[in-house]
Amino acid sequence: MDLDVIFLGTAGSVPSATRQTAATLIRRGGERILVDCGEGTQRRLMQSVAGLTDIDVVLITHGHADHILGLPGLLRTFALRERTRPLALYGPEGMRKVLRDLDSVVGKLPYPFAVTEVPGGGEIRGDGYRFEAIGTRHRVPSVGWALVEDDRRGRFDIERARAAGVPDGPLNGRLQRGESVTLDDGTIVSPDGLVGETRLGRTLVFSGDTRPCDSIVARAIDCDLLVHEATFLDEELERARDTHHSTAREAAELASEARVRLLALTHLSMRSPPRQIRAEAEAIHGNVVVPRDLDLIEIPYRDRGDSVLVRGGGRDAGPSRTPEPASSTGHASAPSRSWLGDLQRRLRLHPSTAPSDVAGS
Repeated sequence: MDLDVIFLGTAGSVPSATRQTAATLIRRGGERILVDCGEGTQRRLMQSVAGLTDIDVVLITHGHADHILGLPGLLRTFALRERTRPLALYGPEGMRKVLRDLDSVVGKLPYPFAVTEVPGGGEIRGDGYRFEAIGTRHRVPSVGWALVEDDRRGRFDIERARAAGVPDGPLNGRLQRGESVTLDDGTIVSPDGLVGETRLGRTLVFSGDTRPCDSIVARAIDCDLLVHEATFLDEELERARDTHHSTAREAAELASEARVRLLALTHLSMRSPPRQIRAEAEAIHGNVVVPRDLDLIEIPYRDRGDSVLVRGGGRDAGPSRTPEPASSTGHASAPSRSWLGDLQRRLRLHPSTAPSDVAGS
């Protein structure tokens, strides 16, 4: 099943000319999951390969303006498009009040919209995965989020099954599910030796705004992707402490401790050039990327390769997109995918190049 992450907004606190405030889209198969919804989110969706699609779930990390001001417009747009499918929003303590305060702006919605507050440690089950809320350390009630896939059954060795006398057909499926089967001659065939070791599902972790904390470390251990805030460089460590944010060095130290496979740094201050953010983190942790808006990270199953950052890969633009490895010792590059047909592309904006950072990173 395809799994990728499109970075819709990577700025911290206020937008810049090239970066909008916090929003990230997870695409897992046909599902669309939005993590935070800062100002300008629906515009970035229109510019992306996903389009202004019906979101299935919204996960909010906390109620600060740069993480929720895109909600009123997005909810109204869904209403104007006559959405009828239910929309679920999950967030920390206080999210119901935030949405009630926006009622007069959003107005009546023609679709069911449920807001659920989830404490750190809470879980929400999906189809083949779960969301986990992670308690974090910010100035207001806050959580990080993890998408944790169920483990997959091991590979089934059909040649060995045939050699054991198992005919092709439904008996193979039972063996792959770990059941013993009885053949027509009465022979009982066990799945032992026919099914390989269980294969790990993928895990994505999103810190939201936070000081480095043990709960993020614990959930991020050996994860496929950690998206962590890096609002400041280490030279502004005291300011990071005062505002309950993290530096790039602190995020990299956390990622190194948790043996994270790929670290993506977001929520960048305009005072912190992306190249310096990346250099500071790479001095600690090997596989680091600093995504721009509309960059994309593809996360394959581990037995199929490493996660890949595709520069501009989330932008609905076409041939100018360029894949990029995580670092000189990082993950290999791979071509970006086109997800929509020509007609859909003609109905949306078509910038032909990926956005460039203020600092040129």
